[in-house]
Amino acid sequence: MKSWWRKAPAAANDERLNAEAGGAERALRRLEWTVIRRLDGLLQGDYRTLMRGTGLDLADLREYQHHDDVRHIDWNVTARLQTPHVRVFTEDREMSAWFVLDLSRSVDFGSGKKAKREISAGFVGVLARLLTRHGNRVGALVYGTDLEAVIPPRSGRRHVLHLLHAMERRADKFEAAPTQKGMTRLADLLKSAATLMPRRSTVFVVSDFLSEPGWERPLGQLVQRHEVIAVRLFDPLELELPDLGLVPLRDAETGEQLWVDTHDAGFRKRFARLAAEREATLRASLARAGVDALELSTSDDLVEAIVRFADMRKRRTRIGSSGVKAVAA
Repeated sequence: MKSWWRKAPAAANDERLNAEAGGAERALRRLEWTVIRRLDGLLQGDYRTLMRGTGLDLADLREYQHHDDVRHIDWNVTARLQTPHVRVFTEDREMSAWFVLDLSRSVDFGSGKKAKREISAGFVGVLARLLTRHGNRVGALVYGTDLEAVIPPRSGRRHVLHLLHAMERRADKFEAAPTQKGMTRLADLLKSAATLMPRRSTVFVVSDFLSEPGWERPLGQLVQRHEVIAVRLFDPLELELPDLGLVPLRDAETGEQLWVDTHDAGFRKRFARLAAEREATLRASLARAGVDALELSTSDDLVEAIVRFADMRKRRTRIGSSGVKAVAA
């Protein structure tokens, strides 16, 4: 495992960052003008919708109130007093978020103007900037062919640039290599995440989930300690093939190539059916693990996707609170 994070004098670090991260600076500036400004108005500053932290120290017990988090109900006290009570924690003002980044070769794919890798970088840049602007810290685990970098949580715009530059460097390495050795091992990345994150955090697993099997169990173990959000990247062409005639298809991770006749309606139907089955299996696995999922298509508007996800989490919180209130009544 490699780590490119090194401490350096502030002036030297600034100079190196300016020299190396020109692309990251331009990308972040573009996101700040085109995405973050729009999100500020739509989310109305409610960035905690995307990232909810909890303190670790029990401060008090009180009766349940409408909109309380149902996960804080103390069932022993509730059973003894016959009235729902919740645990009140001291507020953890320094919330931490981690981006678990799958940057394997499969995320280079894109049938339109953008590849999945660009969508990933846009999402990370937007969320990291929104969170660090409020004093929160963000870190990242970067996976290419294995775990290649661990970026400890920090705050500030300069740190966001550092993170985006790490993603850029991973892309540059892949340009020099036609394939990677074997399929993505998402399970290894998730196991490393569980080991390297010492305190409870919000964890964004950003991946297309095209991986060797066996990642579901490590994901479930990660959920036991952290709040985990799956950010699933996909391209519409991975779900349904158009009629393009005879075309070559190449596996980006193994290099295997074959020719397929997309003019064959039967082949296109089988492809769509298998893709739908894979989609259903993936969504069921994430649901069993208790993970919220944000699906990002290469054809999506990033602002609309994030706002849609934030609204979904708000509704889920309201439904959970209403459900407990109904049971208590």
